[in-house]
Amino acid sequence: MTAFLPLIMIEQFKYLRVLLYYCMPETVVTRKYQVTIPKEVREALGIKMGDKLIVKVEDGKIIMEPVRAQDALKRLSMLADRYLGGPRAIDAVKLVEESIERETGIY
Repeated sequence: MTAFLPLIMIEQFKYLRVLLYYCMPETVVTRKYQVTIPKEVREALGIKMGDKLIVKVEDGKIIMEPVRAQDALKRLSMLADRYLGGPRAIDAVKLVEESIERETGIY
């Protein structure tokens, strides 16, 4: 792909990559292996105190993704499909009744 780009564009791209690399916010791992997410990143992603993040390793890099309600529901649905063999109808009333019966012995 780069063979088709003019030489000036390639040099600008290389400069931009170097600039982004050196201007990226950094964080430090503490004794308890905790890291602080830089303010610019928190604000850009709308991360607030108490939000949950998914942490994974890809190609030798640590990837942290905010868990959003819709994303969580999609993941839950995918897990259900994978382990239960497809979507299932859930009778919530029956589940509550069975739970009450187990806990109290009466219903």
